[in-house]
Order: sequence, then C-alpha cells, then structure tokens
Amino acid sequence: MQLWVGLGNPGPQYAMHRHNVGFMALDTIAQVHGFGSVQKKFQGWVQDGRIGTERVILLKPATFMNESGRAVGEAMRFFKLEMSALTVFHDELDLAPFKVKVKHGGGTAGHNGLRSIDKHLGPDFRRVRIGIGHPGHKDRVTGYVLGNYAKAETDSLVTMLGAMAAEAQWLANGNDARFMSDVALRLAE
Repeated sequence: MQLWVGLGNPGPQYAMHRHNVGFMALDTIAQVHGFGSVQKKFQGWVQDGRIGTERVILLKPATFMNESGRAVGEAMRFFKLEMSALTVFHDELDLAPFKVKVKHGGGTAGHNGLRSIDKHLGPDFRRVRIGIGHPGHKDRVTGYVLGNYAKAETDSLVTMLGAMAAEAQWLANGNDARFMSDVALRLAE
C-alpha cells in the first residue's frame, strides 16, 4: 500500500491557486483511475483505489498547508506505513511552469507544507515536484504562489495534470525515471 499526498489549502477560494496544484494532481489521478468516493479521515479527504496492481490511498490534508504534517502523520501511523510508501505532490518554485520532477528526500526550500511533513515525519519521502516557476523577485513569491493560474495557462495545466495521471502507473511501480520521461514526452506532443 502507498500513501500519495497532495498539498494545498482547503476551500473554494484556493482551488485554482498555484499552491494547490498538489490537490489538482490527486483529483485528476482519482478521476482517471476510478478511485472510490471521497471520505473525511485523517484531518483531510481520502480516496482509496488501485493504479495497476498497487493499492494507493490519496490524501488531501484539510489542515491548511502549514499543518499538512499532522494529517500525513496520522494516516501513516494508522496504516503502519514506512516512509518509502509516502509520495507528496507539491508546487515547486524552482522548476519551470508545468515541468514535473521526482526526487527522494532533501530540504523544504521554504515550502511550508513540506516543512510540516518534515517536522512530523522527517525528510525521507518521495516528492513529485510540480513546476510553477518563480515570479522573479522574492518579495513577489507569496502573492504569486497564492495567486490563481492565469486563463492563458489553463490548457497547459490540464495537459500536465492529464499526463501525470496517465503515467501514474510508473510512479506506483517505483519507476520514477520512466514516469518523468513519459510525462515529459506527453507534454512535448
């Protein structure tokens, strides 16, 4: 069993924020792979399903970004999972918009959701970094991250989310390189 966590903030006013792209990724994966109905558990929203032969639990913490680690820790303890079973989908300022990279462990790069998970569980988890680009100056970061995707970005966003969901089998099987490669190929079409 694997636990895939999407980072974001709860509430309709945050739905299209760049900071919520982790939520968007999980919603798309759940839809494409026919996951079960949403249940309220672990201080968040949970869906259970399969990607290929792998059982995957999707979790969107409802704790707000800064407290994501509470929900993730609760789910990890409930299912008695090792850190190797955890994958976190999050927005990444240091990647170009709509680029997708996977890495294991590392720092938090000022991301409050990652910082909270690190505080509760440690840094040794897989991250799916979803590029949102950088606004250019650090004083503009908060407004940019907490801003909505522009209408002109909608098609690229939908294409990227669809590519991630379509290639999720590779991620479920632990083939991070193939996942990144196949997502990139789909985005290049």
